[in-house]
Amino acid sequence: MSGVVIRLLALRDTPIDPAEVLAAVEDAGAGGVVSFSGLVRDTDGGRGVTALEYVAHPDAEAALRRVAEAVAADLPVCALAAVHRTGLLAVGDVAVVVAAGAPHRAEAFEAARRLIDDLKETVPVWKRQVFDDGAQEWVGTP
Repeated sequence: MSGVVIRLLALRDTPIDPAEVLAAVEDAGAGGVVSFSGLVRDTDGGRGVTALEYVAHPDAEAALRRVAEAVAADLPVCALAAVHRTGLLAVGDVAVVVAAGAPHRAEAFEAARRLIDDLKETVPVWKRQVFDDGAQEWVGTP
């Protein structure tokens, strides 16, 4: 849809405020606004998790922009935003937030889902999980 504005795309090592990401997609043409927040949970695969560390490739922000541009090209959205944390995060911390504004709710849901799914699939951000038994595991590394 022409006029789509990608208002906020970032990888940052400071806490994410979901309200900031949601506010970035406010648009007079948006009848539906959807956001998704990914949090650090305390278990994975039945194992206790105490922390996560996210590391991003230097080209990760450019890859994030390509993902958002592809979503905007394919779906009738008004605005998109996505922020992913890097660095060491504790249980309960916000790791990623995406938001989409579209003329209708179905389009907003579809755009937000595609944005988070494609981000996780293609943007080079890797996760190290720290388990309560002291073990560590990298996830999503090449």
